[in-house]
Amino acid sequence: MSAATEANVTATVVRLKLSLLRNGLRQSAGRRAAYVASAVVTLLFAVGQVLGLVLLRGTAHADALVVLLVAVLGLGWAVMPLFFPGGDETLDPTRLVMLPLRPRPLVRALLAASLVGIGPLFTVCLFAGSVITVARGAAAYVVGVVAVVLALLVCVALARAVAAANIRLLTSRRGRDLAVLSGLVVAVGAQVVNFGAQRLGSAGLGQLDPVADVLRWVPPASALGAVHSVSEGAYGTAAGQLALSGVVLAALIAVWARHLTRLMTSPDGSTLHGAESAGRERSSTRLGRLLPGGRTGTVMERSLRYVWRDPKTKAAWVTSLAIGLIVPVFNALQGTGSVYFACFAAGMLGLQMYNQFGQDTSAFWMVAMTISSTRDAYVELRARALALLVITLPYATLVTVLTTALLGDWARLPEALGLSFALLGAMLATGAWTSARFPYSIPQEGYKNVAPGQVGLAWISIFGGMAAGALLCAPVIVAAVWLHTGPDATAGRGWPLLPAGAVHGAALAYAGLRLAAPRTAARLPEILTAVSKA
Repeated sequence: MSAATEANVTATVVRLKLSLLRNGLRQSAGRRAAYVASAVVTLLFAVGQVLGLVLLRGTAHADALVVLLVAVLGLGWAVMPLFFPGGDETLDPTRLVMLPLRPRPLVRALLAASLVGIGPLFTVCLFAGSVITVARGAAAYVVGVVAVVLALLVCVALARAVAAANIRLLTSRRGRDLAVLSGLVVAVGAQVVNFGAQRLGSAGLGQLDPVADVLRWVPPASALGAVHSVSEGAYGTAAGQLALSGVVLAALIAVWARHLTRLMTSPDGSTLHGAESAGRERSSTRLGRLLPGGRTGTVMERSLRYVWRDPKTKAAWVTSLAIGLIVPVFNALQGTGSVYFACFAAGMLGLQMYNQFGQDTSAFWMVAMTISSTRDAYVELRARALALLVITLPYATLVTVLTTALLGDWARLPEALGLSFALLGAMLATGAWTSARFPYSIPQEGYKNVAPGQVGLAWISIFGGMAAGALLCAPVIVAAVWLHTGPDATAGRGWPLLPAGAVHGAALAYAGLRLAAPRTAARLPEILTAVSKA
């Protein structure tokens, strides 16, 4: 293929990217408004970041912050295709397999198309601000121009290589679990950033120096590290850092081209592999042998399999598990926590009892066919609660013990456990009742967790149930407060709250299930209609 032909391919693919963007915006006024709003917000944020970086110029350890910022931005480019594969139609090279294109020209064309969009513009703004922050002298600015281009190409090539290596997974149904779990990454990342910002605020930017010394040799941060090296007069170090970025860029393009060749010349075996894996999983009965017999064991196994297989259910569980651990542990590490923060784990996991029938979506009709009496409804709800307890009870205990160990406040461990058990029982009780009284549908596609028109039901179910659960735990909470504020308040007197909280929580869960069972049996048609509105 001649150079002119390769240039034509590049221009065609870039025009294709622009056409896809333009045609997407023509679909509706709402989509155009959302795109314009997101573009404006992104650009304003980029301008704010650039101004902040410029103001850091001349500040001690600013170069370490810049290196870390570029490294984090490069990591973002690497992982975003895994969570948002639909954000860029040209990320999927399998759409081009029927065209007579060679991998190398196609790589150049897709690389050029990748430079069109808000993401690359935002990245260039941050890289330019980083150069202004650390550059001193004309030579540093010249190297900065090269570094910005090189770092941007490394980021884009990294994103493309990752997407090409995982495109079979990302376009499959099971692979969409990654997109659903993106909320977990955001939640965990927010807590990590918050923790890091607080540490930097108390200890200063000097804490970043050890990490920055390593990241200066990790592309794309090494390209911006070369600008600082030139400013310090270390021209040999700067040449090495730029050369390393160039080598990594060439390696990423080679990996990308190899995956493109494989995608365009080999059949897709992911479906067959998934079917074989599913067959092996279906043939396994180890889980069933560990559970009780009869309807209870069957319902428990079904609920636990939902946790593992259903993307929305899995995302909700993993997010609750992560946040329930992060909040108490991070606060304990910062020295601002309390053992009572461990109750956050029980509260987050208890939320999984809410809207039990909505998790079944339209398949709930098969469950409804097996419920013909209040007894059947009670056994169904009890089994779902037991399946939840299989995970939540040991996890809440583990988080409480870990938080206590980090704080060294062992005298309050029994009462913290008692409060957690009481809260978990209250959440099971209110979750069972609201599942029958305020059911709502959960769409299986997209990122919405509530079907249109049912948002009010979801708010009433979750927040009303949480408020009722807090009131039901009031006796245990009052007892804990009295032990520490009464006339005979001393450390180590809270051990009776452990059995008291466990008994109180068990009683609440039993009463809640008993109250919810007749309502569930009586409202089966209404529940089925509500959960099927996807």
